[in-house]
Amino acid sequence: MEEYSSLSLKEGSHPDVWVGLSCTCFFLGMYKESEEAALKAPKSRLQNRLLFHLAHKFNDEKKLMNFHQNLQDVTEDQLSLASIHYMRSHYQEAIDIYKRILLDNREFLALNVYVSLCYYKLDYYDVSQEVLAVYLQHVPDSTIALNLKACNHFRLYNGKAAEAELKTLIDIASTSFDFAKELIQHNLVVFRGGEGALQVLPPLIDVIPEARLNLVIYYLRQDDVQEAYNLIKDMEPSTPQEYILKGVVNAALGQEMGSRDHLKIAQQFFQLVGGSASECDTIPGRQCMASCFFLLKQFEDVLIYLNSVKSYFYNDDMFNFNYAQAKAAVGNYKEAEEVFLLIQSEKIRSDYTYLSWLCRCYIMNKKPRQAWELYLKMETSAESFSLLQLIANECYKMGQFYYSAKAFDVLERLDPNPEFWEGKRGACVGIFQMILAGKEPRETLREVLPLLRNTGNPQVEYIIRILKKWGKENRVAV
Repeated sequence: MEEYSSLSLKEGSHPDVWVGLSCTCFFLGMYKESEEAALKAPKSRLQNRLLFHLAHKFNDEKKLMNFHQNLQDVTEDQLSLASIHYMRSHYQEAIDIYKRILLDNREFLALNVYVSLCYYKLDYYDVSQEVLAVYLQHVPDSTIALNLKACNHFRLYNGKAAEAELKTLIDIASTSFDFAKELIQHNLVVFRGGEGALQVLPPLIDVIPEARLNLVIYYLRQDDVQEAYNLIKDMEPSTPQEYILKGVVNAALGQEMGSRDHLKIAQQFFQLVGGSASECDTIPGRQCMASCFFLLKQFEDVLIYLNSVKSYFYNDDMFNFNYAQAKAAVGNYKEAEEVFLLIQSEKIRSDYTYLSWLCRCYIMNKKPRQAWELYLKMETSAESFSLLQLIANECYKMGQFYYSAKAFDVLERLDPNPEFWEGKRGACVGIFQMILAGKEPRETLREVLPLLRNTGNPQVEYIIRILKKWGKENRVAV
């Protein structure tokens, strides 16, 4: 740059010095200086390409379209157009250009890497791998290609397979080899499920765009929603992934703080991605629409979108957690119970939302004993108290009076609220009615009396007298 700058100051210097200076400034990230130099250069295809890219950097749509119209059907201009398509997430358009150029120029092997990268961005990881193999046959030690191969393995298989591919790259690289060192460090953190994230990712936030996003994901997985929000709140999203992540963070923060504003922002981000032409038929796009409707509590619509992608997430605990909740919310308790029980994650299984929904499913599916056992496994807490209330009330509504009475009995002992006595009294009378109707074993009467005796209410003795009298008349030992 210094050389071009000094040449530009000399009288009679070649006019192309300005376009050279503009190129060097561009690659140094000095976009304003690059534009100033480009505008002093004589009109040429290179100058137009530079200004085209600068318009993209400055988000100037009007200028971008003007310079776009000046592009010609020559390889350099078309490659320039393809790169802009890629940066604007128009991956299919970029692929079409690269393939057209490759048809006439088979020797342009590196274009296979660009095509592979586009397919990777479109989630076609197997196709990406096939195209990449063409390049790796000729250049087996390419850092960019080997890194992309590792990323494909991560998506297709797991972090271990990806790390094995990356090890090949690390072994090839010498100790003095610095190119892509940060990229390799970053990807190793991702492949290892976030291991070393706090040491590696913060210094890379302004070096690798994905570093910020992956650090946000790390904080979310650690349940540190506030840190995730602090890191992403000022970021202007430009890609679907960034919009989705901002939506997820706002949804998590909204639920944690009970903030309707954050939930509204999340819903809008999800709707924006899910409703866009480029994302509406992708798996993340459909998940976004499901999330949008979930926040709006429109669960019939949630299921339309989740059903369309469920075959891709059979063993995904978080997907099944949301899917089961939506099933239960529309009253499909049998299938909801089956999906809840597929979940393996101990973290989800101990979450109150999971326990309360599964408990409700058991009750609605006429399995009150299993609902009661869920409560018995819990430590005494505000959440176990809430679950007791759910069991007491839902069992009562479903005519499962025995477990309703047991739940109301514990509630009354924990909190002498008159409502709990009234609930227990109603449930005990309900059990008696069931016995009279032949829908409950007579022996259950023996278990009802101790529940009643736990109460100091004066009505108890009257009820017990009636039950004992009936027991005596019908030869039931009480």
